[in-house]
Amino acid sequence: MLSLMVFIFLVLAPTLMHSLDSVFNDDVLGLIVFKAGLKDPETKLISWNEDDDIPCNWTGVKCDPGSNRVTELVLDGFSLSGHIGRGLLRLQFLQTLSLARNNFTGTINPDLPHLWSLQVIDLSENSLSGSIPEGFFQQCGTLREVSLAHNNLTGQIPESLSSCFSLTKVNLSCNKLSGKLPSGLWYIRELETLDFSENLLEGGIPEGIENLYNLKTISFRKNWFSGTLPWDIGGCLMLKSVDFGENFFSGQVPESMQKLSSCYFLSLRGNSFIGEIPDWIGELGKLELLDLSSNNFSGRIPVSMGNLQFLKKLNLSMNELGGSLPVSMSNCSNLLALDVSHNQLKSNLPLWIFKKRVRSVSLSSVSFIGLQVLNLSSNSVFGELPRDIGALSSLQILNLSNNGLFGSIPKSIGELKSASVLDLSDNRLNGSIPSEIGGAISLKDLRLQKNSLTGKIPPQIENFRALTSLILSHNKLSGPIPAVISNITYIQYVDFSFNELSGSLPKQLTNLSHLLSFNVSHNRIEGELPAGGFFNTISLSSVSGNPSLCGSVVNRACPNNHPKPIVLNPNSSDSAGGPSSPKYGHKKILLSISALIAIGAAAFIIIGVIGVTVLNIHARSSLARAAAPLVLSGGEDPSCSPTADPNYGKLVMFSGDADFVAGTQALLNKDCELGRGGFGIVYCTVLRDGRSVAIKKLTVSSLIKSQDDFESEVKKLGKIRHHNLVSLDGYYWTPSLQLLIFEYIPNGSLYKHLHNGSDRVFLSWRQRFNIILGIAKGLSHLHQMNTIHYNLKSTNVLIDNSSEAKLGDFGLARLLPMLERCILSSKIQSALGYMAPEFACQTVKITEKCDVYGFGVLLLEVVTGKRPVEYMEDDVVVLCDMVRGALEEGKVEECVDGRLQNNFPAEEAIPVIKLGLICASQVPSNRPDMTEVVNILELIQCPSEGQEELE
Repeated sequence: MLSLMVFIFLVLAPTLMHSLDSVFNDDVLGLIVFKAGLKDPETKLISWNEDDDIPCNWTGVKCDPGSNRVTELVLDGFSLSGHIGRGLLRLQFLQTLSLARNNFTGTINPDLPHLWSLQVIDLSENSLSGSIPEGFFQQCGTLREVSLAHNNLTGQIPESLSSCFSLTKVNLSCNKLSGKLPSGLWYIRELETLDFSENLLEGGIPEGIENLYNLKTISFRKNWFSGTLPWDIGGCLMLKSVDFGENFFSGQVPESMQKLSSCYFLSLRGNSFIGEIPDWIGELGKLELLDLSSNNFSGRIPVSMGNLQFLKKLNLSMNELGGSLPVSMSNCSNLLALDVSHNQLKSNLPLWIFKKRVRSVSLSSVSFIGLQVLNLSSNSVFGELPRDIGALSSLQILNLSNNGLFGSIPKSIGELKSASVLDLSDNRLNGSIPSEIGGAISLKDLRLQKNSLTGKIPPQIENFRALTSLILSHNKLSGPIPAVISNITYIQYVDFSFNELSGSLPKQLTNLSHLLSFNVSHNRIEGELPAGGFFNTISLSSVSGNPSLCGSVVNRACPNNHPKPIVLNPNSSDSAGGPSSPKYGHKKILLSISALIAIGAAAFIIIGVIGVTVLNIHARSSLARAAAPLVLSGGEDPSCSPTADPNYGKLVMFSGDADFVAGTQALLNKDCELGRGGFGIVYCTVLRDGRSVAIKKLTVSSLIKSQDDFESEVKKLGKIRHHNLVSLDGYYWTPSLQLLIFEYIPNGSLYKHLHNGSDRVFLSWRQRFNIILGIAKGLSHLHQMNTIHYNLKSTNVLIDNSSEAKLGDFGLARLLPMLERCILSSKIQSALGYMAPEFACQTVKITEKCDVYGFGVLLLEVVTGKRPVEYMEDDVVVLCDMVRGALEEGKVEECVDGRLQNNFPAEEAIPVIKLGLICASQVPSNRPDMTEVVNILELIQCPSEGQEELE
């Protein structure tokens, strides 16, 4: 018997050991195969070595200490990318798989839950796409927790989900799932957490939810659900957090909800619930947050609300509630945030709020939950401001705007040293702005507009070193504008309009490099506008209504400040001009020295003009004899045409035929005119080899360089070739006429497609995005070739037959003798709205960042369909300002061209608009370079899947 056992051991042992090794190495093999399909930019998986016998010491891997089999794989936040490969299916003893917060792509493997021991799957916060496979939940075995949140999943929730009876947590939030809820959802009786928020789910919620007696958290927020809430929801006695906000629910709040005595979070915001807020709400004694905002609730706020002693945040805004805040709410000793804005409440300023240590009170349209805020705006609250308002020293935001408050601003306002926002606008406050306000040193936003404030602007405002907005318009303020404003380095928005301010604007204001808006209209400001910085581009509307203000912006010349002219007095005792002088006798000398100088200068100018005219006549006569220029139809002599004689000018083509089908006399026929710009007129003609070309007749002949310099620069421009640039194919030169020959783009300019009435062509979102990207690529290539465009605008962007953008007129400023700003601005004045602010500043270097600014404006023009500057009947609308304002108000999607009729992806449009505003920053260093812009646009661009319906 013993010998038999020895025989079996000696013969079978190698086979048994090999089998055992293969079991142990199965986990190693599976993980190595999984790793092979990944990108690991931070080398987090460097410890994964295929030569190891077991993977238990590898990063992110945990094993059972007895069997050394992998039980947990947790790689959260490792920056991994790639597909979730099948190698994981070899981990037969895996219990927890967590790959959250990475960049995994592709679809979900339906076989993952089939691992018989798997309990937790967390694939949240990745970029997974496609639908959830029906087979994913068909063999869910021991699966208890599933999270697929924050991906790009589409389609319906599989009906097979209802068969996973062991599930306790399901999180499918923040995807694009659609359709109705699975019919058997309430059969998963072990459920504790159910989160389907932020999807596209629709339909009603079926009854039977009371079967989920273990349910603690439910969130269906931000979907398209409709109908009424299930009447039996109160049967879920364990519920602690309930969120049905931002759907289309209607009807009344189910009475059974009063049984939810364990609930601490209840949100029904953004629906269409009706009726009164039920009195039983006070029985939910553990509530810490109650949000019933943006519904149709009416009646009074129930007195029972005062029973909620644990309540920290209450939002009842945007309803039809009447009456006043019940005094019983003073018992809510833990209240931190209160928002009852946009109702029909009428009351005195509730003083109990000031006595309680409420950190955040909001009756405005914006809820500052969780911040230290006192916001009573947009109600019918009246009364005087408490004298001791400064006692609320922890406040960060104080907003009492749009009420009926009267009286003066308390001096204690300066004790709010932590406040970043102070808004007392749109009330009936009077008196002066107290100098003590300078004590609120943390202010970033000060708004006192639309009151009856008098007196001077206190110079103590210079203490607000972090201030970005100073709005004091529509008051009765007087006196000068304090020069200390120039010390507020980061100020961006200043509005002193509609006051009684006087004096001149301090010259130091030009030092404010972050300034975006400065409005002093309708005051008594006098003198000359400051020159430099923001004030070189200030709009007329910002300074109008000041009769004594002068400068080019208001089209009013400033009086010369020269010394008074010297008048020779005939009664003087001077020997040369006195009454005893026989030379002058008693004749008065009335001409001033300045007048005599003016007369002399005029005579000199007249002589100079005559001389120049004679020289021009002589030069033209000599030129006609020595080198007759190219004369074209519509010109001087249509019978003349150029020959091979060099006297007729030099025609150079960089490639192809250097001859024209119709002859040179027809090149500039007005019937062939395509357009006019700052540098010349463009015509169309045909080469002998059949190519159509565009001819630009330069209108800057008097400024053009010498022939050698001209040809050198043109040849450099001719070498710049790119798919999104109009190629320069040749040139023609005589001393009096210069032509540039470009490739012909048949579909006209982007301006025509966007704005030209009946010629306007509808551009889909996809076409617009591709045009923006094409312009960016062309401009990026120009900058790589060390060429600045200088003249970026929609008329210089041409559209070819494939709706591709081609950028033209680039680098033409290089043909001028020097890049003087006065010359540039005069040549490209048609580019109003595209010009970067530094064009107006003599001390700032013109760089590629000027092009980036113009690109930003052009981008916004393409997205909105609006011109950079639009002149209304009584206003001027600047596109950048309009879009920036919409962004601040959360309405940026409304800026997208209405012709698209919401047929555009917001996930592309909004980032594109934000990119445009960044490119159009007033500060050059804040603008990205065009290579970065191209990379950002390519990142913004959505995958091609599903784009067809947008075109």
